[in-house]
Amino acid sequence: MKWTKRVEDPNVWRIYRATVGLSVAYGMALSLLAIFLDAKGFTKSDIGSLAFVFGLGIVALSLVMDRLIGRFGAKEMLVTCFFGYAVTVTAFPFLDSFASIAVLRFFDGAFSVGIWIGAESMLLSRAGERNKAFTMSLYAVAMGIGYATGPGISWALTRLGSLALGFVAAGVLSTVAGVYLLFRLEPDRSSRQVVSIEQLDELVPAEPRRRLSRAEVLWQIKNSCLATFTYGYFQASVVLFLPLYLMQSKGITEGQTIWIPAFFALGMLLFTNPAGLLGDRIGHLLTMRGLSIVGMMMVLGFVFLESYAAMCIAVLLAGATLASISPVSLALQGVSLRPEDYSRGTSIYNTFYALGMLFGPKISADIFEHRGGAMMLYHLAALWAGFVLFSVVFYRDDPATQDRARRFTLERRTQS
Repeated sequence: MKWTKRVEDPNVWRIYRATVGLSVAYGMALSLLAIFLDAKGFTKSDIGSLAFVFGLGIVALSLVMDRLIGRFGAKEMLVTCFFGYAVTVTAFPFLDSFASIAVLRFFDGAFSVGIWIGAESMLLSRAGERNKAFTMSLYAVAMGIGYATGPGISWALTRLGSLALGFVAAGVLSTVAGVYLLFRLEPDRSSRQVVSIEQLDELVPAEPRRRLSRAEVLWQIKNSCLATFTYGYFQASVVLFLPLYLMQSKGITEGQTIWIPAFFALGMLLFTNPAGLLGDRIGHLLTMRGLSIVGMMMVLGFVFLESYAAMCIAVLLAGATLASISPVSLALQGVSLRPEDYSRGTSIYNTFYALGMLFGPKISADIFEHRGGAMMLYHLAALWAGFVLFSVVFYRDDPATQDRARRFTLERRTQS
């Protein structure tokens, strides 16, 4: 199979398999979360506050995850976070007070981001230099498959028992995925090196390379960080407020809006892998810029479109472009950093994603309430335009651009 030839490391495929299982658990839990909290008597304000606490958990562990990986290893932290998430999602339906659920949501966010950072660090370290976007795009597809199928499984389980059954099933699935990684995944090869006795005499002591500081890593991956902040901001805002805008301003029924996220996810699943291949071929930042421009136009389109069919197509294209930016931005980070800095880079990267999720809904809600839904969409489009401008100013951050500049210079010298 062509994919297996491009990704030869069996450990990458093991992470993909575990990711599918975990993302199914995510999809199951997320589809039941709001319904469960509403049934418990929590207000919309309470639910929003719990979402904020979840984001705080993401930010908190993101800030220290690279140190934990350096101390204990990427595989060890990844498996630990799988089991931690399994405990939190299983315990969730058995709690009643706001305080206890808030504590659990905090750790839910922390263990989730621990999984993302651990998996992304290992995938980047095991992907070839010319296959990083392709490798990360398959990771995004594995995540998307679970998100798409999880709600259907939850729906079926709720027909057999209470809402708690769905959360417990998600916990069991996460545990199985964690056990699979515990016994099948090899330790991160960048952190451990096995040397035979015969090789000891041949080794020459070398000065270890200095790890980059957080500020240096951030400067090298600033395009990736701004891209993931923008996507987190956009994603968290659109999920909450686009359906309300369509119902209030476009006359779309509640039943029709249910299909909007499905079209977004379908676009992501269909185009994420081609976007990864394109990024590896022509340059990651250039690909991200093109995807952002097309996605921005789709966001603006909702202000002017009146046909439901046209809106579904716009959502499909928005998912195909904007959701595909995430794996390409991770690949840009992978070719911009040395392997020993991957864990620090992915920690910073996921912190920016969490910050976008924290600020996006609040600011979008204020704009929607005081200026209307159209202005909310304009401000989301302006956010993507800001990223496009930023990527143009710092276009040299992409190693592919630097390579093209060197080749152009060499050709000019040869011709002269």
